[in-house]
Amino acid sequence: KRFIELCLDTEKNVWLMLHSGSRHIGDKLAQCHIDTAKELAKLADMKLPDLDLAYFVTGTPEFAAYWRDLQWAQNYARFNREVMMARFKRIVEKHLAGGKPTKPLLDVNCHHNYAEKEVHFGEEVYVTRKGAVRAKEEDYGIIPGSMGAKSFIVKGKGNHESYCSCSHGAGRMMSRTQAKKRFSVDDLVKQTDGVECRKDGGVIDEIPGAYKSIEEVINQQSDLVEVVATLKQVVCVKG
Repeated sequence: KRFIELCLDTEKNVWLMLHSGSRHIGDKLAQCHIDTAKELAKLADMKLPDLDLAYFVTGTPEFAAYWRDLQWAQNYARFNREVMMARFKRIVEKHLAGGKPTKPLLDVNCHHNYAEKEVHFGEEVYVTRKGAVRAKEEDYGIIPGSMGAKSFIVKGKGNHESYCSCSHGAGRMMSRTQAKKRFSVDDLVKQTDGVECRKDGGVIDEIPGAYKSIEEVINQQSDLVEVVATLKQVVCVKG
């Protein structure tokens, strides 16, 4: 789910963080191209185990159209985050800084769930990062925890064995449906103690207990990234 958060790091610096993508337009574009790929597979009489495995071939007009729309959606997502962050920043300045403009010490805007053309092991390849972010040397990234858990600002180490990637978050221990069955609103209230956020049945699927330990996830990828800042939410707004 999308969210905005006001956080503090261990040095009491204030961080503004948000999570958003192409706001569904990317999914709509993808579905159009998936439908085209399926039609082409039928026309070519491809012997696929499942029609959902239909694909485009590089160098064809269909692949070029798909790649163009994919890049457009990813650029739109980045610009969308920039606009949202600018508005978020103005609101914080108005209510917490007496209306005075502030200058960020660090800006981090990174994709997750996206594809890019890169060079790895001497070859130009297409890399899809699902639930992952790029972690080239000196790349800054965000690894958010669930609401009530810590989040981390990291810097990539450029580990080519991982295709210069790291995780985007802790990852779920259970599905959203399972979380809704297992946890109650009382559990949510306890696990988000100290965080100003929604504490109702509509966000039980986002309860910290439904996710893996973010600290353990960070420890397991110390060869991929170094931690620059450790954040704790003060306010979390889920959308």
